[in-house]
Amino acid sequence: MKKRILALSLSAAMALSLAACGGGDSGTQPSGSQETSGGGASTTEVANKDKPLVWFNRQPSNSSTGELDMTALTFNDNTYYVGFDANQGAELQGTMIVDYIKAHAAEIDRNGDGIIGYVLAVGDIGHNDSIARTRGVRAALGTGVEKDGAIDSTPVGTNADGSSTVVKDGSIEVDGTTYTIRELASQEMKNSAGATWDAATAGNAIGTWASSFGDQIDIVVSNNDGMGMSMFNAWSKENKVPTFGYDANSDAVAAIAEGYGGTISQHADVQAYLTLRVLRNALDGVDVDMGIGTEDDAGNVLTDDVFYYDEATRSYYALNVAVTADNYQDFLDSTVTYAPVSNQLDATAHPTKNVWLNIYNSADNFLGSTYQPLLQKYDDLLNLNVEYIAGDGQTESNITNRLGNPSAYDAFAINMVKTDNAASYTGILSQ
Repeated sequence: MKKRILALSLSAAMALSLAACGGGDSGTQPSGSQETSGGGASTTEVANKDKPLVWFNRQPSNSSTGELDMTALTFNDNTYYVGFDANQGAELQGTMIVDYIKAHAAEIDRNGDGIIGYVLAVGDIGHNDSIARTRGVRAALGTGVEKDGAIDSTPVGTNADGSSTVVKDGSIEVDGTTYTIRELASQEMKNSAGATWDAATAGNAIGTWASSFGDQIDIVVSNNDGMGMSMFNAWSKENKVPTFGYDANSDAVAAIAEGYGGTISQHADVQAYLTLRVLRNALDGVDVDMGIGTEDDAGNVLTDDVFYYDEATRSYYALNVAVTADNYQDFLDSTVTYAPVSNQLDATAHPTKNVWLNIYNSADNFLGSTYQPLLQKYDDLLNLNVEYIAGDGQTESNITNRLGNPSAYDAFAINMVKTDNAASYTGILSQ
């Protein structure tokens, strides 16, 4: 874990830093002071509630309804969310699976019963991204059932005979033959301690499903690559059953050469850059679009084919790319920074600032093996001194207990355990 030593010093540029950090008027009472180490420029004392804040990967929202938590998203004038377009990615994943079936239907139907059965590893049933992926797969395969105006994302449990009311049988015609598509089983991958998106639980689940369904399982689908690779290694690789995941983790991309069906790149390189770039811009007191849609003084800029910004929700979304046997070699290293935004900022114009950033679960494969390594490359390029905090994936307190001195930091990047719990963090910053 990369952790840098943070120092404290007095400030000499109060007016400048208040603008940069989103501070209030001259009557605002300071709550602490921060130092930069970029060669002379330093920040002044700014109330923690006014410091730049980015929510990332887990958008503040109601885990039951998906309704966005606009109080958290508008916590102050320099609060944003960074993630990816979950619906576009979910649609891509579903399309990728359908395209694979159309190209390989006869060989996929392992027992020749005319039914292409799939099992689905659900991540966190209360996570908007997980919900979107489940809906995307069911929509593409024709197995979705509408509930309250949207496809039901509830795990089915088991559905051997197709009688479930949570899903329905779909169908697909390939070369004049019509195949039934059936979701045989799905469940939330939650371990006994409460952690979700749990790879070990998925590995155990595929063993149970294989014992129950045998050669009825023709496709394995997962809401992420961590769970997908666990199932692939535990069962589907040996049994030559195509497995589809999400995240384009390096191990999953490499496994495409060994039969892993495909995955979705959510442009983690762009997301990691955006996570730190919006903080950098707020700390510099420049337009939030600098180095994003507008080229900065180092030549960094993104094009609109890799991201978009939704002003109403103050949210930046990276766009997704399907990774299959046709292009996987271009994605083998998931920790390479995105070339158009890989230019070093001048430390004189952009002096070092201190950032507190947490990862909700130290065991999360995508965040640990892909996202954080990218962040650690971008923090150098953007002259940010980042302290990385790893949670246990179960409780917010495991993380918030380590935010005991927010005044030591200039900005914050937060990855919640549960999307409902934004107030656990904003409450600390508001003290």
